[in-house]
Formats: sequence, structure tokens, C-alpha cells
Amino acid sequence: MTDPQPPVPPVPSADGVTPPAVPTPDGATPPAAPQAAPVYPAYGQPAAPGGYYAPPTNTLAIIALVLAFVISIGGIICGHIALNQIKRTGEGGRGLALAGLIIGYVFTGIGLLIVIGYIVFFAWLATTYGASSYYY
Repeated sequence: MTDPQPPVPPVPSADGVTPPAVPTPDGATPPAAPQAAPVYPAYGQPAAPGGYYAPPTNTLAIIALVLAFVISIGGIICGHIALNQIKRTGEGGRGLALAGLIIGYVFTGIGLLIVIGYIVFFAWLATTYGASSYYY
């Protein structure tokens, strides 16, 4: 024998009017359609298996960020390669690659300004206190 199921109230429609229950041929009322509500884990609890999957981070993006502080040209090169790989494969790490690119370009610009400053300073020094000023 089957257990009788308790009657399920009909689900209201979008306009708030509850449609009448339509009996099935055997006289039983069909169950209401289940409401699809997302189920999230409690705060601080790990997600259930099969939940959100984060794509792996691109290794060159991490290397680009590190190299941007050490060898800025290497950070620029690795950052461009990493962005190309991320676009092609869908990996994570786009922000890391962009940060490596931006920091690499900024540090390269600062380095070029320092080199130009040294050249200008020593050119000025040579013209002001050059070998010709030692002859009286």
C-alpha cells in the first residue's frame, strides 16, 4: 500500500491569483511545481562539492607581477604573453597580468627618466667644468 501524500497547496501565479488545482485522471491532486531557490552554504562554511569552480591562475601572470618589481622589461614581456594565454584558455589571473604590465611600464619609464637625468647632468658637468676650464 502506498502512503497518502498530504495535499500540496497550489502555487500562486505571477499576478498573485492562485490557479485552481486540476485533478489527475485517478482523482489525486498533482503536486505543485517546486520553487527553484538557490541554496548557499552558511557564512564561513565551505561550499558543497560540485559548487563554484574557480579556474586555475595563469603562472605567467604571477611571474609578470614578480618580475615587474625586479626586472621591469621581463614583467612587461610576461604580462603580454600571459594576457594572450588567458584570453585563449580562459584561465584566471587577468588582474595579476595587468598589474605586472602596468607596474613594469611605470618602472621602465622611471628608469628611463633617471638615465636621461644622469646623461643631462654629466653633459652639463662636462660643459661647465670640462677640460677647457683648466687652461688659463
